[in-house]
Amino acid sequence: MTGLVLAPVLLSAFIFNATASQTIEKSDSSESALPNHPIAGGIISMPLDENSKVTLNDKPVLTTTVDGQRYAVIGVPLKAEESLQLKIDGKEQPQILEDFAYEEQHIEIKNKRKVNPQKNDMDRIGREYNQMTPVYTSFSADLTPDWNQMILPTTGPYSSAFGLKRFFNGQARNPHSGIDIAAPEGKDIVAPAGGTVVLTGDFFFNGNSVFIDHGQGLISMMCHMSRVDVKEGDVIKQGDLLGAVGKTGRATGPHLHWTVSLNNARVNPKLLLREDQPK
Repeated sequence: MTGLVLAPVLLSAFIFNATASQTIEKSDSSESALPNHPIAGGIISMPLDENSKVTLNDKPVLTTTVDGQRYAVIGVPLKAEESLQLKIDGKEQPQILEDFAYEEQHIEIKNKRKVNPQKNDMDRIGREYNQMTPVYTSFSADLTPDWNQMILPTTGPYSSAFGLKRFFNGQARNPHSGIDIAAPEGKDIVAPAGGTVVLTGDFFFNGNSVFIDHGQGLISMMCHMSRVDVKEGDVIKQGDLLGAVGKTGRATGPHLHWTVSLNNARVNPKLLLREDQPK
């Protein structure tokens, strides 16, 4: 299990070391604008012919039509380096990525079990990983209309940014593949966009969590919740109540950790926020 890539987790209390700018916003202010940030953890939107087929790792990607133009919208994995290897109509079409330096985050944790889980913990983590993987790799046909006009699931200051290079007690860990919003325990968490609740549970790292399928490989995950008010199979609308902010799982204080995954790549949720939402 040592090479296991886990779903993102984070703590709200940390020592912060800024090494680069974190300003990543939508590329256009119009309502129909699609995000286009060809960086690790970003989103690429590329125009397509009407009948073209785009795949990444031989799997379909999100497609949408804006003002009569069809687009492919692809999430870039955080660990991607120089290019993303797409196929268009079966032919390789690499997309060159731009360099972007994410900041660092240093966290001191007293509960060392949460930093270096024991064997029985790893068995549990493995079972949970097998629950989450099919969600992240799923592809449902229907795409919620508000997928590119998301709202924040809760309100409060951003306490931890997307893409941070994380160090727990001096040990390097996977980059932070979501955003943290500091909010008091018990504060409402709502759906950022419409979709279907496809998984809920109490996970070792993420605590009480809700997974929403927005369609075509676009998934949201809410973590560390004190309360979950939805169940698997629920069809929800943007703004519907999901539960409440908490500090379950690997967390030192109450906050919401929100992950967005597109074609099984964790991407910056801010790229899909509605223009009136705080960036």
